[in-house]
Amino acid sequence: HDRQHRGPGTSLCSRHKKGTQETEALGRSRGGFSTKLHARCDAKGRPLGFVLTLGQSHDTQGFGPLLRMIADRIEALLADKGYDADAIREDLAAADIEAVIPAKSNRRNPVPHDREKYRWRNLVERLFNKLKNWRRIATRYDKTQESYLGFVNLVAVLQWIPFVHEA
Repeated sequence: HDRQHRGPGTSLCSRHKKGTQETEALGRSRGGFSTKLHARCDAKGRPLGFVLTLGQSHDTQGFGPLLRMIADRIEALLADKGYDADAIREDLAAADIEAVIPAKSNRRNPVPHDREKYRWRNLVERLFNKLKNWRRIATRYDKTQESYLGFVNLVAVLQWIPFVHEA
């Protein structure tokens, strides 16, 4: 009786598996089953926002949501080579934001970037190191996207506590 409603050859275990993985930002990458966490931070390395994408998705997939999170006016966006795309550079130019992104090695016409400003990108890397000190974040213990991002945000709040009473 149930088999007729689900269609021939299907079982309860295989229903909605792929769709659930995508909605929970879980995907296959070279490293296995994983998630990519994209982050924004301020000039002091404090976390401002996070976006979760599938493990196999390109870095540019996280750019749009991160750019839309910007409430304050920023002068420059510092990012690694994974964000080197003409569309990203055009979006930044339209918003009058300097793109401090090194060109990929296979780019035909390399776009120069400000090396002095790019040195400050280490603040983002240090933010990721602080987040990954929490094993739950580094290994993605949480199955759902909601609970994983919730814990990431909780750890982000802990990163802000030393700065709460700054003037």
